[in-house]
Amino acid sequence: MCGIAGAIWWQSGKRVSGDVLRLMTDAIQHRGPDAEGHLLIDQTADRRPGVALGHRRLSIIDVAGSAQPLGNEDGSVQIVFNGEIYNYQELRKSLLAAGHKFRTEGDTEVIVHLYEQYGLEFVQHLRGMFAFALWDANKQQLVVARDRMGQKPFFYRLEDGRFAFASELKALLQVPGVPRQLDRQSVLRYLTLQYVPAPYSMLQGFRRLPPASMAILKDGDFRIERYWSPPYDEPDLTKSAIDDWREELRHEMTEAVSLRLRSDVPLGAFLSGGIDSTIVTGLMQQQLDQPVQTFSIGFPVAAFDERAYARQASKMLATDHHEAVVEPDAISMLPKLIWHYDEPFSDSSAIPTMYLSQMTREHVTVALTGDAGDELFCGYDRYRAVRVASMTDVVPRWSRRMAAA
Repeated sequence: MCGIAGAIWWQSGKRVSGDVLRLMTDAIQHRGPDAEGHLLIDQTADRRPGVALGHRRLSIIDVAGSAQPLGNEDGSVQIVFNGEIYNYQELRKSLLAAGHKFRTEGDTEVIVHLYEQYGLEFVQHLRGMFAFALWDANKQQLVVARDRMGQKPFFYRLEDGRFAFASELKALLQVPGVPRQLDRQSVLRYLTLQYVPAPYSMLQGFRRLPPASMAILKDGDFRIERYWSPPYDEPDLTKSAIDDWREELRHEMTEAVSLRLRSDVPLGAFLSGGIDSTIVTGLMQQQLDQPVQTFSIGFPVAAFDERAYARQASKMLATDHHEAVVEPDAISMLPKLIWHYDEPFSDSSAIPTMYLSQMTREHVTVALTGDAGDELFCGYDRYRAVRVASMTDVVPRWSRRMAAA
């Protein structure tokens, strides 16, 4: 992952200096330990706003190039980008055919030229996980966007005379004078949902850009537009046999894994031995010419230890497997977790995931996982409970009142 931060201001008293911009990117150095970059454009006499763009880089694609902030040929368009565009090679070919010139081999420059080619429709062409801020000096507008599922974070604060943004709240708190009051409504949201949903945050006046959304800031006017919604109302009626759906799922999964193997750094996979991570690892192994490095975490309590399943999956797939055990002193990691999360969290797997990530990073830079499989395919027991509870909707109201009496 990488980290982005910056600001646009149209009042001189709201200027973000180069020192402050560096403090913002220093606060998220852990997101991008490989490189940093900064761009500062001060306000001009013609009342053009000031612009500050900062970036911390974890190099994945085009390791030697693609330093950010990155601009087009004349520098009129500049971007700071966190994430990965999986279809960047296909987009690059079409843009070259349209006459665009590239100076790098990475995916970041593709976004810049895509914007030049399609304007605000450019985000429709992106397939990946991303959060970015793009400054267009000619149109004097800032365009920010977040991926469809909200995998990459984007926090911002809009106040009189200034818009500031960052990958994490802690970077925004480096701006002098910003308030730090708790948002009590967000405390209730957290206690109800076990997380704070977009567009809210735990602090007053700070917001998240919602997933699948793009925002445009121009002449002090800020508007958010949703560019995509899940096609729940578009059922595919062309397939009737279960085998057809299986083939479709296999095709989609294989392509998704294939696109995520585009990397200039070592790749691996989290392997728990469950269905989802085993499928992802198996598809990786099919497409690589060497054993996949896999990683799993275990516990000293046998009832919670899944390493035996991971070993079985590793043996079947012939991976290069690594494992470690989370000891009872894991509580000592809580202060570090709290610092990384910025806001309250209720993910019981956060501690083992941190251990697993630390172990994995010793061997590879990028790891694929089976996360979201249970959410997409209703694999958790709680989904069965929801299904049972929904049956009460067909019970007549008068009988429900009698039962409650």
